[in-house]
Amino acid sequence: MGTKSVVDLMESTSEVHFSGFHMDGLERRKSGTDQPTTSATDVYKQPFVIGVAGGSASGKTSVCDMIIQQLHDQRVVLVNQDSFYHNLTEEELSRVQDYNFDHPEAFDTEQLLRVMDKLKRGQAVDIPKYDFKGYKSDVFPARRVNPADVIILEGILVFHDPRVRALMNMKIFVDTDADVRLARRIKRDTADNARDIGTVLDQYSKYVKPAFDDFILPTKKYADIIIPRGGDNHVAIDLIVQHIRTKLGQHDLCKIYPNLYVIQSTFQIRGMHTLVRDSQTTKHDFVFYSDRLIRLVVEHGLGHLPFTEKQVTTSTGSVYSGVDFCKRLCGVSIIRSGESMENALRACCKGIKIGKILIHREGDNGQQLIYEKLPSDISERHVLLLDPILGTGNSAVQAISLLLKKGVPESNIIFLNLISAPQGVHVVCKSFPRIKIVTSEIDIGLNDDFRVVPGMGEFGDRYFGTDDDDQQVVTPSK
Repeated sequence: MGTKSVVDLMESTSEVHFSGFHMDGLERRKSGTDQPTTSATDVYKQPFVIGVAGGSASGKTSVCDMIIQQLHDQRVVLVNQDSFYHNLTEEELSRVQDYNFDHPEAFDTEQLLRVMDKLKRGQAVDIPKYDFKGYKSDVFPARRVNPADVIILEGILVFHDPRVRALMNMKIFVDTDADVRLARRIKRDTADNARDIGTVLDQYSKYVKPAFDDFILPTKKYADIIIPRGGDNHVAIDLIVQHIRTKLGQHDLCKIYPNLYVIQSTFQIRGMHTLVRDSQTTKHDFVFYSDRLIRLVVEHGLGHLPFTEKQVTTSTGSVYSGVDFCKRLCGVSIIRSGESMENALRACCKGIKIGKILIHREGDNGQQLIYEKLPSDISERHVLLLDPILGTGNSAVQAISLLLKKGVPESNIIFLNLISAPQGVHVVCKSFPRIKIVTSEIDIGLNDDFRVVPGMGEFGDRYFGTDDDDQQVVTPSK
């Protein structure tokens, strides 16, 4: 598939397709193979890396600034290729006017690769701050950059080295007319850098333009998206940010299983997860923030139910075209952790029927159905299955198998939980490919005791207070 410009994308169908994306981790696995193995590297959420290339003064910085501004609720860092210029030797300094700063060999690409590798692995790095007057990178203190959700790598030649290109999930080329770029460069260098216009034009004709033609323009073919007019193209920026948000909301497992949905992470959601996962959080706070997360999961799950179109007359006498909720609905909680999700479901669905399933764990893998009480007409309903933790997936398989025996169509089941282990996701999705799983986060995996890690401990005990060693003795009244 060839490269598409943003204009092409806007003129296509409502489903916007971006060509040529690199897919990390589990997404690269071939379809039709056995169940994928899952390592901590696979399931950790890697940052989304955006490369922004283009000629000098093409508007790359403006594009980056606009993307960062619109992604204000995400952790975004900007890495400039200009920070990785080589230090000039004394000989090069003596004839600096003849040094070509637009040539690939002017950059320390090896250092850039080391920095990007650390950032992608979630490590903080120190990025040099290049002195463009002394042409050294050790004059100013380095800039400390922390791990982020999105890394933007900007520079004229970030697409030149295939090793750097391989790091990117999205490659953007800012395409601006040569006369506009020259005018901007003249204005910038004469007004901001107090350089003589003759010197600027001489450098442009001697180094900048030839380097653009020889090294920068040929890398345009590697771009996934081409933005005409740079930062002036607000529609293009909006489309790109929308796509980035979609990608950030996807876990790698979502690319394997289209029936798996992870609610989009925000600082609020991440903060609530931090509290409920903290072993020092009090029971009161644990319940409060768990309830908030559960409510979000339930609301998201309800969004996957079928609906019918409906028109109503508003108080102004106008007609509003909306939708009507699915009426044939019930919940089923897996005792006892699943009972913690019932209040949120009742708050969203007034008068909803809720059934119960009790499954006893036998050893490491065995599961035995002990008790079930379900609505008599459950086969005619859409079912929201409630269990806050999806670990090995064995309990979920038992519960879903029971629902199927009761006549519930597999496609009518939506499994709601707070956190999931990849192993459980694989088991459930492969066993029942037509059910939907809605979760708020996917963790690293299971430990030797088959508990989700990092996890949040025994959810039922923490939620209902039965993990308290200082249990009060209640004396019956006479």
